[in-house]
Amino acid sequence: MPRQRYPLFVRAVLLVAIVGLGAAVFTVATGGLGRVVAAIGTSVDGFLDGLSATPTPRATAAIIADAPMIERPAEPYTNTPSVDLVVTLPAEVVGDPSTRLRLYLALPDQVPAPISEVSVGSSRRLVIPDVELTEGGNDFSATLVGPAGESEHSPLVTYVLDVAEPKIGSISPKNGATINGATVSIKGKTQGRSMLSARNEANNASVTGTAASDGSFTIVLPIEPGPNGITITATDPAGNVGSIVLSYKRGTGALKAVLTASAYSISVKKLPVTLELAAFVTDPDGKPVANARVTFIITVPGIQPVTVERRTGADGRTTYRTRIPKGATTGQGQLSILVRAGALGETTDRTVITLVK
Repeated sequence: MPRQRYPLFVRAVLLVAIVGLGAAVFTVATGGLGRVVAAIGTSVDGFLDGLSATPTPRATAAIIADAPMIERPAEPYTNTPSVDLVVTLPAEVVGDPSTRLRLYLALPDQVPAPISEVSVGSSRRLVIPDVELTEGGNDFSATLVGPAGESEHSPLVTYVLDVAEPKIGSISPKNGATINGATVSIKGKTQGRSMLSARNEANNASVTGTAASDGSFTIVLPIEPGPNGITITATDPAGNVGSIVLSYKRGTGALKAVLTASAYSISVKKLPVTLELAAFVTDPDGKPVANARVTFIITVPGIQPVTVERRTGADGRTTYRTRIPKGATTGQGQLSILVRAGALGETTDRTVITLVK
């Protein structure tokens, strides 16, 4: 391409400026001022050519896309053999025909392996249908693959394929037991977070509940005299259902309380006198009842009645100590207790105290 020639006055102005700055140095050298001027003229032409040259475009480097995101399920446990995975894509790759989504699966104790690769499509929301599951845990992740390479993996999303029905065990009271009460409290274990329902066919009573994360549960149902067939059903988080049928018999026993006193006859001449009352509470099977509410009532001639409440200990016993003051008169009084023991019901006991001269 021929060199471009610039107007004489432009070249002259630049030449004068340069020569003026360096004339002394170049003159001393070899007297070659003419050669210097010629060289400077050539340099000026090159400088001006550089100013007017058209820039050459450079290639733009490809950029690796951000990682996609797989939508997490509300409940990771399922009993269906396949799921639809929903993936959210970065906006910059939507509609890009050169970018594809690569899906990875990691099974327990295995490294992630690619299982499919699809086009990104024209929407940020990409659905990958009918992805097959393997029984147990399935950890999914995804990447984007484009001209610049592969993106980072998305966070893991786990599905658990569970097709086994939940077992119900560790039942207490044991199947076939006699229950001496108006209700039965059934404790047991099943798969954690299972939904529970129980129904008594004897009276159509039913209750629902949820097992704890460790599978433990407690269900309380009213029972009728005689046999009671109770069905407990568990539905695990994957939707599998298991059940068990129990039979309990309501007994005819009753809550029992016995009241005793440190004295049953007191002389008014010896007042004041300390009096101690004791209560012993047992269930229909004769076992001590803990934490029963015992109300002591003392009625003695000549003084106001006294009422106080106590709770039984683990041995089913409790006591109350009081003083019969001066002023009590001769005659017959009454000592009594009222016992309330929750589902076991209520009972009473009483005895007589006599004040003599």
